[in-house]
Amino acid sequence: MPILNLIAYFQDRRDEVPNVELAKQLAEKKDKKGIREIAENLWNENPAVQADCVKVLYEIGYRKPELIADYADDFLKLLKSKNNRLVWGGMTALGTIAALKADFILKHRVEVITAIENGSVITVDNGIQTLALAAAQGDKYRKVLFRFLFKHLATCRPKDVPQHAEKTLTAVSAKNQAEFVAVLERRMRDMTGSQAARVKKAIKEAAKR
Repeated sequence: MPILNLIAYFQDRRDEVPNVELAKQLAEKKDKKGIREIAENLWNENPAVQADCVKVLYEIGYRKPELIADYADDFLKLLKSKNNRLVWGGMTALGTIAALKADFILKHRVEVITAIENGSVITVDNGIQTLALAAAQGDKYRKVLFRFLFKHLATCRPKDVPQHAEKTLTAVSAKNQAEFVAVLERRMRDMTGSQAARVKKAIKEAAKR
């Protein structure tokens, strides 16, 4: 039976359980042939099949990112889709492989940033994660990618600052720590009590870098 038949759509299911179970199976078996079949159907004519396939792939990415790293180009293409589910699914998948594909993310940062600037909340959250994880791979990545990350922290909605600061923290080093802290301190006046507590914790963690 084709692997594709195991996705939720062909199981006549509206929940994500079949997709998650299939991802676990493919990851555990390191089934590259099965993963390729799922990846090929990112371009299926049926949007429901596409959505299930991107879900399977990023669930594999959570578990064994190296198994889907070769499909970075496909995930990048999804960022330009008119289907929002595919856009944020593609960004989520990129986020799972960003540490492995830092050069790819750096090269295609304009596309990633454009998707963040025009995307849904989920796209933005995973986009920040993608850039931060790539930036964490070394100074050449930090030098370029942090320009946008700092700008984002300085201008994003107050409610998003804590979460995005926590995501960005992974790429903070001794070289950019002062700028990171300064941005967060300027945003503190916009925070509620609980938000401020999370931001203060991020500042404290940054001070250890």
